Amino acid sequence: MKASKYILPTEKENPADAVVASHRLMIRAGLARKSSAGLYFYLPLGLKVLKKIEQIVREEMNAIGALEFDLPILTPSDFWEQSGRWSAMGKEMFRIKDRHDLSYALGPTHEESFGFLFKPLLKSYKDLPVNVYQIKTKFRDEIRPRFGVIRSREFVMKDAYSFNLDEESLDESYQSMRVAYRKIFDRCGLKTIPVQADSGSMGGSASEEFMVVSPIGEETLLLCNACGYSSNSEKTPSRLPIETVPKIFPEKKELVTPGKTTIAAVSEFLGIAEKETLKAVALKSEKKKILVYLRGDLELNLHKLHSLLKIADSEPMTDAEVRELGMVPGFIAPMAPNDQVKILYDRSLQKNFPYVIGGKKEDLHVQGYVLEKEISNLPEFADLALAREGDLCPNCNSPLKAEKGIEVGHIFKLGEKYTKAFGIQVLDQNGKSRTLTMGCYGIGVNRTMATVIEQCNDEKGIFWPIGIAPFEVTLVSITKGEDQYKKAEEFYNVLKNEGIEIFWDDRDVGPGFKLKDSELIGFPIRITVGKKFFENGEISIYNRKKDQEESFVFTDYEDLMARVESLRQELFGELE
Repeated sequence: MKASKYILPTEKENPADAVVASHRLMIRAGLARKSSAGLYFYLPLGLKVLKKIEQIVREEMNAIGALEFDLPILTPSDFWEQSGRWSAMGKEMFRIKDRHDLSYALGPTHEESFGFLFKPLLKSYKDLPVNVYQIKTKFRDEIRPRFGVIRSREFVMKDAYSFNLDEESLDESYQSMRVAYRKIFDRCGLKTIPVQADSGSMGGSASEEFMVVSPIGEETLLLCNACGYSSNSEKTPSRLPIETVPKIFPEKKELVTPGKTTIAAVSEFLGIAEKETLKAVALKSEKKKILVYLRGDLELNLHKLHSLLKIADSEPMTDAEVRELGMVPGFIAPMAPNDQVKILYDRSLQKNFPYVIGGKKEDLHVQGYVLEKEISNLPEFADLALAREGDLCPNCNSPLKAEKGIEVGHIFKLGEKYTKAFGIQVLDQNGKSRTLTMGCYGIGVNRTMATVIEQCNDEKGIFWPIGIAPFEVTLVSITKGEDQYKKAEEFYNVLKNEGIEIFWDDRDVGPGFKLKDSELIGFPIRITVGKKFFENGEISIYNRKKDQEESFVFTDYEDLMARVESLRQELFGELE
C-alpha cells in the first residue's frame, strides 16, 4: 500500500477531550475520529487493526470447535421479557419502537437471541455440546462515555455461548474457552490476569474477568502474592484483621457533634479512627427499603447486596424518606429487624466492640455502643463490604494487593437461567427430558485494541505488537527526482512480491515528517531508503518496540529479506 493513495490524517496535537493515551493516540495516528459522545468512525488503519484482532479471535474460536453465527442487532422485547431482563438491564439498554408500536432493543448481548434460536434446533443429547459465537456490533447507553473506545456506546464484541447437558460438560467448555482466551490475548500482545468476578445481571454460578493491569482501569483487582489468588474487588470476600476489643470500655454517653453528618467529619471532630464508628447506609429498591450497617471506614458493595437480596438495582433514600421512617439523616442508630425496613449488618462489625454511632437526633452521636448488649435479636451478619487493599486473602490470610485493571474479556457459567426461561430441553441417554445448562463468553474487540495501545506506547507514539499492527513493515523513502523514486519503488515491489505486508510512505513531504509519522502510527519494522543509500548504498532497519536502528550497506534483496524475516520472527516470538 502506498501512502500517497491512502487516507493518513495524522495529527501533531492531542485532542482536547482525550484524557488517556489510547484515545489520544488513536486520533493522532489517524486510526479513528469521533462522531459524537461514545461513537467513533474507524479509518482504514484503525479498521485493519480491528480486523486483525477479529481474525485472531475467529481462529482461536474455530480451533476449539466453536461455530460462527450472525444474529440481528435488533432484538424483540419478547425475548428479554421471557428471560426477565427487559427491566433488569436498566437504562443502559437502548430501547426503541417500530412503526407498529412493537418494542425492541439494540442488543448489548445475545443470550436471549441464541436461546430462542436454539430451542428448536437441539433435540437430543447427541446434539451436544454446542459452542457458538459471533463477532458483532453491540450497544450500551452509557451515562458517561469516556476513555475513547474503552467505554463507548457502540462497540464490537465477540460473544460466544455453549449449550451443555450437565455441569461436567459445561466445565469442559468453560475451561477450553479459558485456554483459548489466554491464547487470543497473548497473540494480541496483552498479558492478562484472570480474576474471579461478579456475574451481575448475567446470572450464573461462576464468572471470571480477563484483566489487564493499567492505571486507567475502572476495575480494582485484589491479588495475593503469596498464593496467587486474584479477584475483582466486587467479588472478593471482605476479610479484615480482628480489631482488639478494649479491656476497659469507654463510658456509654451522648456526644454533641454539631453539623457532623459524615463519618470523616465525626471521626475528625472526636479524634478517633473511622474504624471505631458504625455507619448506616439507607437505600431503596422497587420492592423494599433497606438499611445496611457497617464499619465506618468501609464502603458498601452494592453487587453483594443486590445478589443477597436478589434485586436488580437500588438507590439512596432521600432525606425525606429517611425521616418518614422515624430516623434522622446523618445520625441513624442501629435498629433491630422490623417490618418497615430490611435491616442488614455487615460482618466487619464486632458484636462486642464499643462503637460510636448516630444518636437518633440532630447533632448527636453516642460513644461506647456495644451491639450485643443493645440489640437482643441481632440478625446474622453478612459479607456486604467492598474488599480493599490490605484485607486478608480468603485462601491464605496474607494481605491483598490492589491494582487497577481494564476488563478485556469475561466468561460465565450461566447454568439454567436462560435454558429454563426458553424451555431448552433435550432427551438424554435414558429418553428423559433434560434442561440444558449454558456458558457465556465475551471479548471486547475495540476495547482490546485500545488496551494494547495503553500498554504499548511511549513519547513517540504507539509500538504495535506485530500480530495486530496495521502493517508489519513500513518503507520510508527519501528521494529526489524520478530515478530515485523508481529505485525506492523497486524496493517496495520486491518486498511486496515476497509476501511482506508493507506500507510505503512515498508522500512528497519532509523526511522528519515521515519518520515521526511511522513512529506515531507504530509500524513494528521500518526500512529507510534515503540520502545515504543513494550516496554509498547504506539503508537501515528500525525496531519500533525497542527503538533500535541498524544501518548496513545494501548488497542484494536476498540479504535484506533475511534481515527483515529475522526481525519478524523475533517480534512474533515475543507474542508466544
